[in-house]
Amino acid sequence: ILAESFFSRNRDRFSCCAFFFFVDHRTPPARSGHRCVADNANLYVFGGYNPDYDESGGSENEDYPLFRELWRYHFATGCWQQIQTKGYMPTELASMSAVLHGNNLLVFGGTGIPFGENNGNDVHVCNVNYKRWSLLNCRGKKPKRTYGQAMVIINGFLYVFGGTTGYIYSTDLHRLDLSTHEWIHLKPNNPPDDMPEERYRHEIAQDGQRIYILGGGTSWTSYPLDKIHAYSLETNSWEEITTKPHEKIGYPAPRRCHSCVQIHNDVFICGGYNGELILADLWKINLHTFQWSKLPAEMPEPAYFHCAAVTPSGCMYIHGGVVNIHENKRTGSLFRIWLTVPSLLELCWEKLLKAFPHLASLPAFHLFNLGLPLELVERLK
Repeated sequence: ILAESFFSRNRDRFSCCAFFFFVDHRTPPARSGHRCVADNANLYVFGGYNPDYDESGGSENEDYPLFRELWRYHFATGCWQQIQTKGYMPTELASMSAVLHGNNLLVFGGTGIPFGENNGNDVHVCNVNYKRWSLLNCRGKKPKRTYGQAMVIINGFLYVFGGTTGYIYSTDLHRLDLSTHEWIHLKPNNPPDDMPEERYRHEIAQDGQRIYILGGGTSWTSYPLDKIHAYSLETNSWEEITTKPHEKIGYPAPRRCHSCVQIHNDVFICGGYNGELILADLWKINLHTFQWSKLPAEMPEPAYFHCAAVTPSGCMYIHGGVVNIHENKRTGSLFRIWLTVPSLLELCWEKLLKAFPHLASLPAFHLFNLGLPLELVERLK
């Protein structure tokens, strides 16, 4: 109602404007092993792999079968754009880890071609506002060159766990101080037989006090989710936590190469591969109760080696992945689902964009005159 009222009051202003709205209709080619992050306005997709010569761009892709590129999906206009960046973009483009820290996209590890023989252990940073890459000059003992690890930022520290060299799977836990750029190899107090199993392509959640490891596996196994390992930042030790099953259908299936997003103390996992089937289910676990809940929605197509990110307002976007094992087929599809009840602001904003899709073509001063707050103008621009 608010959006319709706003549009109605300003209909004359809208109709008197001349719109010049140039849209790049290209979309990212189908891929797997890429990563994505999200802010209020955009989804950023980095890297990926596709052995199909034609789908990968053929002779025009110098990095075939990898994608050395950064894409941006603009939520307000629903448009994709390949971002032209400056600086040195990483060459390890599959199964790297990525997080968004303010306006900085941090990319660590990953592998090139051939897999396992061209791994990375550098931290590359891309400022998404200035579209510039830089290499973070770090000191201390860097992690081994691995891919398929998972990482998370807690209180200004970047934690990295697990991964593989292509031959050896790891339980290594490293911490990078983002203010001093110093790496430390953390050595938990547990005995060797009381550690998480070696793994890659797992996911991480955190509550500020502990780091939780969800799923993952090796090339021959996928780990279950009836128990999860948690690392305590305070005691520098691992513990095993027994989770609570769904009262009717039990636990989520074991999986690796799935996606994971977090909203406060609720953690959502989606899709993945259990060694036999590609999964499409969506589950939630609460980090206070460790209760599993299965959401009624499923991915439109089962996928693994896909990527997912959640916006600050609670909308999850999922992109790409492997959708057919036998044909080694990948997808470039993008879909979304609200994981929380959208706020009144979000509902009105989507209604307004639908009623007036060319809003982004107006100059900022015109948008302010129409009554849009700074937050929404920044999303458009």
